[in-house]
Parts: sequence; C-alpha cells; structure tokens
Amino acid sequence: MVLGGLPITGAHAQPLSPFATAKATTLLREKYGCLGCHRLGDDGGQLAPALHDVRTRRDAAYIAAIIRNPQQVRPGAAMPRTRMPEADRTLITRLLGGDLTARDGTVPAAPAPTDTNGAALYRTWCAGCHGATGQGNGPNAKALPVPPARHADAATMSQRPDDTLYDTIDGGGAIMNRSARMPAFGGSLSPVQIRALVAHIRTLCRCVGPAWSRDGAP
Repeated sequence: MVLGGLPITGAHAQPLSPFATAKATTLLREKYGCLGCHRLGDDGGQLAPALHDVRTRRDAAYIAAIIRNPQQVRPGAAMPRTRMPEADRTLITRLLGGDLTARDGTVPAAPAPTDTNGAALYRTWCAGCHGATGQGNGPNAKALPVPPARHADAATMSQRPDDTLYDTIDGGGAIMNRSARMPAFGGSLSPVQIRALVAHIRTLCRCVGPAWSRDGAP
C-alpha cells in the first residue's frame, strides 16, 4: 500500500481498497487536522511522529487507543482527543496500523480538566505553531501550508470576536473555513480552559474583539 508517496510498511499491513485508502487519507489531511503536527510522506508538520511508517513502531491496538484518548495512553502529550465517529477511527486505524485483533469495546474516560492558566495552556497546546509569544513563528510554522495566525497582531485579532476564537479552538480550523491543519481541541480542553486560552490570546494582542461582539453591546 502506498500513502503520501511512500509505502505503508510493516509485516502485518492490511490491504484497503483504493477508495478506503483515499478516504482515510482525506480525513487525516482535511478534516481532523492530523497533518498539522504529524507528517504523511512529504506532507505535514514536524511536531509529532510520522504516520506513514507508524506501524513499524506501534501495533494497531496502540494506534487505536491513542487516537481514542491520547492522554490515557501518553499523559501530558500535546495531542488533542479528536471527536470522530467510530467508523472514521476504525478506518484511520486500519490505514495506519492494520486490523485490530481484539477490542474490549470500552471508551476510557477523558481526564478531568486541571490547569486553567491560559499562559501555561498556550505553551502546551498552541506555541508549537503560533509561537510562544503569538508571533506565528513556532517551530512547526514553516512546515504548514498556511502560516499560523499571529495572535500578537492587534490589527487582525481585534477584528475577531471572542466567540470566533473559542469556536476555532474547540472545533478546529476547517469548520471556520480556515486551515484544516488547525486541529480541534474541544475533545481535550474544557470550556473553562478554552476561555482561558481566549483570554490569554487577548493579552498577546493587547486588544479586544469588535465592539458589536462584546457583552452589553447594542
């Protein structure tokens, strides 16, 4: 099987139809933001392990588990828990790791929200692309086809309502007609944490959203 211009390698590679392969690849590239951090062939980010050869390092059970709940498998990892239908999760697992031979059917509970410090959350979840001070110059920025937003840019950020920032963090770039490489963090971060991130972005740009969008606006 070939993915992203490179062969999917591993002793137990399971064949998918060309349609299923194309669908799974499209999900990774355009819907779930996986290539914001991971590389698929010669395309994708540099913050996380490559996907085209992950089955040479991990089995299908591990791949399924970390897609389902990253913090359950790797506590502290800056990989969001992506909300997706079970059919999509199974298809992506088959593409990357082959067929699961056993599954207990349980879904581990997401860890309870802890840190609500906006600056700390930003360093963990955002700085890799957007930069530590919101200049859009994180270590992964050059690997992305669309430059990350410059959260320190007051002229731009003052045009974006807090609700827009919240929805982009929660649901990812694709649902906001922005880059699909921006993953959704709503599966890992609580509403309180996302609001803390929005508040921190406002400190980076030293600005507020447009007047019409603020509480109490006419």
